[in-house]
Amino acid sequence: MTRTLEEFGGIDVLVNAAGHISSGSIEDTSLAAWDALMEINVRAVFCLMQQALPSIISRHGNVVNVSSVTGLRAFPGVLAYCVSKAAVDQLTRCAALELAAKGVRVNAVNPGVVITEIHKRGGMSEEAYEAFLERSKQTHPIGRVGQASEIAELVFYLASDRAAWITGATYSIDGGRGQTCAR
Repeated sequence: MTRTLEEFGGIDVLVNAAGHISSGSIEDTSLAAWDALMEINVRAVFCLMQQALPSIISRHGNVVNVSSVTGLRAFPGVLAYCVSKAAVDQLTRCAALELAAKGVRVNAVNPGVVITEIHKRGGMSEEAYEAFLERSKQTHPIGRVGQASEIAELVFYLASDRAAWITGATYSIDGGRGQTCAR
């Protein structure tokens, strides 16, 4: 944080986009897996926001958190991930209320399945990932998975002055996935 402040003179926008996923249910998610997800997906977001706030407040900047459709909807088999992203959404809303009077906006984007490395880093094999992407064409009403560039466009908009009257929002950008029944 110190290096960023020294090199750039301050922070106008913080985008929390790091994340981790692992499979597991209430019955078989280990405490270690639970803690790892909460550490990366929730605690890191909280810590970075807290550390960046003095600069963001002084510059009337904003925060955009990358959450997930699983923060808004329950999905089986990824319990800890769902809970962690729901926590990010609630952190977003609470921080937005607390910081609005200081001229700081806080919003979140909630993607559906997007082509990234998160699933493979979470332990999914290449073959299973390809099958998952193919299946996702059926679970997303638009008929395809998302591209990282599509999520980036929404993040860019929310970080811009064009979104100056938006705070505390969680924006679904999920090809309609959040509107469907889990299957």
